[in-house]
Amino acid sequence: MPAFAQQAANAYRQTEAQSRTPLELVVMLYDGALTFLGAARRAIERNDIAARREAISRTLAILSELQSTLDMDKGGAVAESLDRLYRYLVERLLDASTRRDVQPIDETVRLLTTLREAWADVARQTAPVQAVR
Repeated sequence: MPAFAQQAANAYRQTEAQSRTPLELVVMLYDGALTFLGAARRAIERNDIAARREAISRTLAILSELQSTLDMDKGGAVAESLDRLYRYLVERLLDASTRRDVQPIDETVRLLTTLREAWADVARQTAPVQAVR
């Protein structure tokens, strides 16, 4: 992609992210993780080491971001559970990378898909309330 096209795409993504609610941003992070997990799975299947490393690295960065946004004081048991789950998923992705195994990726996809759907439901339910303010 030419440099100017990349800059335009980055500007569009930044504008899109800035116009989203915090809940919608969480859903976007899950969407990104799921996209990269698909890429990681395909890379493992075709034995593309560089693509596997890149896709898993990007997924790990997203999990780290999700984990860093947890408010452990206000979030209580839910935040603690999500923190444990994110740590578990990181371990599974490291297993997938070192063993070149798609099973941990498939497990991670299932878990993140469930979480993504739950956050999307919450975002949809709170959107009308936020629009009224």
